[in-house]
Amino acid sequence: MSSPHRRQMKLGAFLPAPGHHVAAWRHPDTRADGGHSFEHYRGLVQTAERGKFDMVFLSDSAGVRTKYRDADELSRQGRMVHFEPLTLLSALAVHTSRIGLAATSSTTYNEPFSVARQFASLDHLSGGRAGWNVVTSATDAEARNYNLDQQPEHSARYRRAREFMEVVTGLWDSWEDDAFRYDKESGRFFDPDKLHILGHRGEHFSVRGPLNVARPPQGHPVIVQAGSSPDGQDFAARWAEVVFTVQQTLDQAQDYYRGLKKQVADHGRNPDDVKVLPGAFIVIGRTQAEAEDKYAALQELVDPVVGLGMLSYQLGMVDLSGYPLDGPLPELPATEGSAGKQRTIYEQARREGLTIRQLYLSVAAGRGHRFLLGTPESIADELEDWFVNEAADGFNIMPDCLPSGLDAIVDLLVPELQRRGLMRTEYEGSTLRDHLGLPRPSFRAAGSAS
Repeated sequence: MSSPHRRQMKLGAFLPAPGHHVAAWRHPDTRADGGHSFEHYRGLVQTAERGKFDMVFLSDSAGVRTKYRDADELSRQGRMVHFEPLTLLSALAVHTSRIGLAATSSTTYNEPFSVARQFASLDHLSGGRAGWNVVTSATDAEARNYNLDQQPEHSARYRRAREFMEVVTGLWDSWEDDAFRYDKESGRFFDPDKLHILGHRGEHFSVRGPLNVARPPQGHPVIVQAGSSPDGQDFAARWAEVVFTVQQTLDQAQDYYRGLKKQVADHGRNPDDVKVLPGAFIVIGRTQAEAEDKYAALQELVDPVVGLGMLSYQLGMVDLSGYPLDGPLPELPATEGSAGKQRTIYEQARREGLTIRQLYLSVAAGRGHRFLLGTPESIADELEDWFVNEAADGFNIMPDCLPSGLDAIVDLLVPELQRRGLMRTEYEGSTLRDHLGLPRPSFRAAGSAS
């Protein structure tokens, strides 16, 4: 059994259908149609549960997230289509019993009542294992699916997101935990004194409530966020309980970790109640040579058109077509999108002296995240170094291709982390909050029944 006294890593399994390498769908070990296969996802999540991960994470967007000039370019992409994640996680809840189930939903292209209802329902269906990755969305492609020509500007999206969170969390507290009596003899279905009407009126939303789902088993589903810009970090410090981050060096990760924990404290919250999980793209082998051969095989499958398009997307949809591939990345104007990820990629290009071609080949793997290639022992050394040196509370693990990459992580890396006492050997609780060591939010009435 895991020691209840020693701090242990928190691990998410980030599971896009083919894997994280941009060419993963072309690899012979990968199911190319995995985005439309329930059996594929079921196998992945059950493997992650076998590995005692805290949670699985499904990303999402409200549109096709790529920069493409024509149908030929689009047709070369391997992550264009996949199930709507809340629908998928609701089905997967039946086939798992312990692992947390987290998914993305946007505050820009949804309404608070719908999101509150969906995640409360998932929390009930899973017995308290739901997590919501809060995003403000990042591309005009999404806006064009929702009656807009372009997305709202960055600060406007975050103003909406802050009010969105006030409404959603208020709706989750529509009912006290013991509001429902189900008393057939008296004819009283619920205690009217334990129903609370939100009655919210604000800049963006007018929502009366109450929510037509009982209070979630976890009180509130776990709030996840990936905030790197100043607005994103402030939002994470106020609301998030798990923060996904993008750093490539120990110094970068330590600066972010310490800065965010301070902001959490400045918001009057306990810094231990926010878990920082940098992304870690992993290629693992039983030997170093085996890992290097696996990576080389994937890199050989990168289509230059796709690689350049991926780099363009990660840099905020900038147009790189007029620059020589074997020349340096030029200074480009700031764009909307993920400011933190853009900055990380620019810093990598400068630090390593990479050409555009070399940079897109690097981004094809980890999309700007930390890249770990090696044996179970060497990768565990790297993860442990960040974990014990105040750079991370754990990691959002990004397998190279699926299902083989996740199988290798669970069969090779997890036992090494367990051997070092850095990871649980058995689940000791039943909810995602139990796994993460997070408190259950106390009930806070926003209003009263009327």
